[in-house]
Amino acid sequence: MIARYLLIPLAIIAAHAFRKPAEKLHTIKTENAAALKAFFRYTPDRIPFVSAHRGGPRKGFPENCIATFENTLAHTPATLEIDPHYTKDSAIVLMHDPTLDRTTNGHGKVSDYTLAELRKLRLKDTEGNLTGYAIPTLDEALQWANGKTILVIDAKDVPVEVRARKVVENHAEGHAVLIAYSMEDIRRCYAYNRDIMMEVMMGKKEQLDMMDKSGVPWENIIAFVSHQQPEDKSIFEEVHKRGAMCVLGSSRNIDRAFMQGKIDAAALKEGYLKLIGDGADIIEADLGIEGGEALGGLRQSASSKSKYFSY
Repeated sequence: MIARYLLIPLAIIAAHAFRKPAEKLHTIKTENAAALKAFFRYTPDRIPFVSAHRGGPRKGFPENCIATFENTLAHTPATLEIDPHYTKDSAIVLMHDPTLDRTTNGHGKVSDYTLAELRKLRLKDTEGNLTGYAIPTLDEALQWANGKTILVIDAKDVPVEVRARKVVENHAEGHAVLIAYSMEDIRRCYAYNRDIMMEVMMGKKEQLDMMDKSGVPWENIIAFVSHQQPEDKSIFEEVHKRGAMCVLGSSRNIDRAFMQGKIDAAALKEGYLKLIGDGADIIEADLGIEGGEALGGLRQSASSKSKYFSY
């Protein structure tokens, strides 16, 4: 079933599968759960940074791919948002879509294939070009990230307890964050392991009130405010009062406008800086490299957060 999609020129595989890693990575290093919580604790001297959506894919570098993660970090320190999906034999691989067609040379549902079968496929980049890169597992990503960056793990079809268990199994409490979409999941994750941090939708004050009453401490929370600038910007101040950092998404606004040719590079940079100026601490960007470079001028060597960054 897969074999007919495996006619990949050996030169392509050689050029990608054995690619030399970047000699220097710009890292965010949090050695344990306590350090991770301290890194994400809001302070007025915080250093704004990007969370590269799907790891920062671009031409030559597929989404949810470890080589892409390295390429992003070769240009800027960043956290990396990734997507897990179950295979037929209950392994967990990185794949945004429930199907293989858009991002690989395979077809059909991820869950219809075993891990061994999926290993034979190759990933496509943002232009639809086939690369020599294979689909990684969540375990591999968690092990790779140690000492380099922080992974922000979305849910897709993998329950919060299973993702939490993977974090613990890979000793990744200090470099992984789980996205939780409901108060039930927030409580379940905290009950499973109190060290694990979560990124949670917090765009409305009633959501803040629910969090206050949840029994889960704010030190375990990063607030994803919105994919758009909120109408009530006081939400940033309210989250900051609770000691948490705020994330804003740029993928549905300035990133999209730039990729569609509606704004130029200067306007893109100005857009990133405006998101930070309006109150965000972290920008979840499709253009992780451009976003990170735009925020580079905001770094403060005297910041209490500078010890976590390596440029």
